[in-house]
Amino acid sequence: MFGGTNWGAIAAPVVSTSYDYSSPISENRKIDSKFYETKNLALFTRVAEDLTVTNRLGNNTGYTTNSAVEASELRNPVTNAAFYVTIHEYSPSSTVESFKLHVSTSIGNLTIPQHGGSIVLNGHQSKILVTDFAIGKQKLTYSTAEILTYALVDGKPVVVLTAGTGESIEFHIKGAKQGSITGKGAGANATFYSEAHGITTNIPSISGMSVYEFSNDVKVIVADKPTAYLFWAPNLSNDPFAPVDQSVLVQGPYLVRSVSKDGDVLALKGDILNTTAIEVFASKHVDKLSWNGQKLRTSRTKYGSLKATVAAFNGTIKLPALDTWKVQDTLPERLPSYDDNGKAWVTADHLTTPNPTKPDTLPVLYVDEYGFHNSFHLFRGYFNGPATGVKLSVQGGQAFGWSAWLNGQFVGSFLGNSSLSAGNMTLSFANATINANGTNVLLVAQDNTGHDLRSDAVKPRGILGATLTGANFTQWKIAGEAGGEEIQLDPVRGPLSEGGLTAERLGWHLAGFDDSAWNSSSPSTGFSGAGIQFYRTVVPLDVAAELDASFAFVLDAPASQHIRVQLFVNGYQYARFNPYVGNEKKFPVPPGVLNYQGDNVIGLSVWAQDEEGAKVDVQLVQEYAVESSWSSRFDSEYLRPGWTEERLAYA
Repeated sequence: MFGGTNWGAIAAPVVSTSYDYSSPISENRKIDSKFYETKNLALFTRVAEDLTVTNRLGNNTGYTTNSAVEASELRNPVTNAAFYVTIHEYSPSSTVESFKLHVSTSIGNLTIPQHGGSIVLNGHQSKILVTDFAIGKQKLTYSTAEILTYALVDGKPVVVLTAGTGESIEFHIKGAKQGSITGKGAGANATFYSEAHGITTNIPSISGMSVYEFSNDVKVIVADKPTAYLFWAPNLSNDPFAPVDQSVLVQGPYLVRSVSKDGDVLALKGDILNTTAIEVFASKHVDKLSWNGQKLRTSRTKYGSLKATVAAFNGTIKLPALDTWKVQDTLPERLPSYDDNGKAWVTADHLTTPNPTKPDTLPVLYVDEYGFHNSFHLFRGYFNGPATGVKLSVQGGQAFGWSAWLNGQFVGSFLGNSSLSAGNMTLSFANATINANGTNVLLVAQDNTGHDLRSDAVKPRGILGATLTGANFTQWKIAGEAGGEEIQLDPVRGPLSEGGLTAERLGWHLAGFDDSAWNSSSPSTGFSGAGIQFYRTVVPLDVAAELDASFAFVLDAPASQHIRVQLFVNGYQYARFNPYVGNEKKFPVPPGVLNYQGDNVIGLSVWAQDEEGAKVDVQLVQEYAVESSWSSRFDSEYLRPGWTEERLAYA
């Protein structure tokens, strides 16, 4: 249900890091229309007991008076209750259609609505309309509005119906003799028709919330969609299968988490975005309301509900400016003097591979062959003699890139794009210094955006082919995440959080690392030349215990810059920012990863893929803040283990 970063923000910046197109909860944890639609459906299915056993009796446009709309009839063979699932005949349609529905009920075959108006179906939407729906001992014979939920309050049914703002609706309460409006929403109006089997209520246009009461003790609440979004039906029992007589109906809050009863006080817990009017339908034995432990001034309406107002925090949390940074070069491997005999490096000497994609040249230079799988990788190729250039074929997944240095001098980059998973280039050594009678070292730094899906999952990551002009490679070495697949240095954050960048291997992104010897500079100042610099800062946060707030880091640079940026938050790789390739700039980070009551170590690796260098603006922004019964200041220190000396072995 939760849409967000997972693989996305960590490894795929191409278009968006939020793979939450159908996820009810957004990446920044805010709930909105997708959540509320899912919640509304869940409220309905929880009380629609007859839906658990149904036969599909038909599915065609003959059920409606509009050939653009079809319906499926689902009928319970025991109770004869039915559910008519209406949808556009052409499901991708975005048109708004009006129609009437032919239904079979316990009072006869009907075309509804009977007394005026029509059912409205918006584009890309569906409605589930019921007949002979049980509400306690009573029945809703039919409704052209959808059922949100119902509860038995002091043994009497309270049912909530919902439709779009301004739509007309009609419903029939079986066995009722009279009906009346006892709680009027904006512009509420209704006509009651006394039928042989009960009362039909026709409402020409709904807005907000209105309450209708009937002589057989049925109470009907009619709510437009925005109002229904903020309707909740929490249980007094902890049992998720508790009967409807344990439900309380609450309208108003952004989120209701729980409800309990203490004497004549109904205690509600949840979240509010701003000052909120709350209305509760509960037992007559409840006289007062409390919200997150705070007693509220409560009044009772003439139709029996309780009303109160909750005052909320309404402001912005003061956030520190990200203007004090330390910086260090994090690509010493490009230099000929660099020693690659340490634990970080594996000699690439495989001459065969089980991968179905065979390499163009040997040895095999696929990172998975040598126990490295994630994120950033380095390749050092040795050769002797006066080579004039190199042809490289490198594969790293869509939007990946690579850069190369010869004897410490930049020779070129594959910048990447969102459609290519491999990059082939021939690089000249004309502007580099060649040791004609000695050893030369070619460094290739590769970004790895992860493996593809399904049959393409076996496509290798690494160098497919490397051919020199005028010489031959004598040896290759590969470095990836510290410890590779054999040693898990960070079991809490897991293997996907780090790659093979020096800063990552040595733990520069972790709390407790000593950066006192580093120079001071900021990513917004930047640097010139092709290379990779690592920036580090510590950000204190102090979020009040009663608030649940969401924060995001915003990275910004013009698309003309050929740069690749990784964001680390308390050791977690939380974003990749590639303005040349993609357009994602904002990266939410949840509590637990962020420490809401203390220091946070922020790291930024900035990779300039050409001689123009790089500049990146970094901001911490507030996405939203709610007053909540849940505390974002939970004990989360165990999620953020710090730096250890064993990192030093992977220099």
